Amino acid sequence: MSYTLHRGDALTVMKTLPDESVDAVITDPPYNSGGRTSSERTGRTARAKYVTSNSAHDLATFPGENRDQRSYRSWLTELLTEAYRASTEHAVAIVFSDWRQEPTTSDALQMAGWTWSGTIPWIKPASRPRKGGFKQSAEFITWGVKGSLAKGRDLYLPGHFIASQPRKGRVHITQKPVEVMQQLVQICREGGTVLDPFTGSGSTGVAALREGRRFVGVELSSHYADVAEQRLRAELTQDDVALAGPEA
Repeated sequence: MSYTLHRGDALTVMKTLPDESVDAVITDPPYNSGGRTSSERTGRTARAKYVTSNSAHDLATFPGENRDQRSYRSWLTELLTEAYRASTEHAVAIVFSDWRQEPTTSDALQMAGWTWSGTIPWIKPASRPRKGGFKQSAEFITWGVKGSLAKGRDLYLPGHFIASQPRKGRVHITQKPVEVMQQLVQICREGGTVLDPFTGSGSTGVAALREGRRFVGVELSSHYADVAEQRLRAELTQDDVALAGPEA
């Protein structure tokens, strides 16, 4: 298997991808959430939103967290429209969101042409309790299909996941568990190509390579692109790697 890691803006890179060149889109975009007011959602860094002040780690923040919800839906719709164009028939798109952005994420998915097929909860046992109310212990995975699911695949995946965020060796604020991602990438046909426009620390790519899929990633943050490249290289030999430079 091989990977290509683009360094640059997701939408800019997506517009350069050939038609019908990827078999699944699995991504965790910046949620542009995490605040009670518009100023809290758009005026704070990702680290300020999603990391408690007494946190033991000092992981770097990431860009793209300054859109209000209307702008977020417009931007995500355009990005998922490009993903739709670049995807083969029967491809599946999988998009992470939190409880605030799950409705607008499903809107964007459908506006881009995908057939919305469900919402999968990812339950995090280690999440903090909420005094006087219900614990916010889940994120959500909205998924859709280009056309219809491919017939004839002997594949049965779970409808929910239970896993905590990585603790040992954690390298990203919103890092997803590789064991969850390895199950998600199986929605891509064997030997096919998984696209992640928001590669972050590279967990989707690592999972794809481990499951025998090719990977195309895009990352705007130079810091996290370096982290992702190190993790992806560790999965492969030097000869398997294809790199792409910054996009204009």
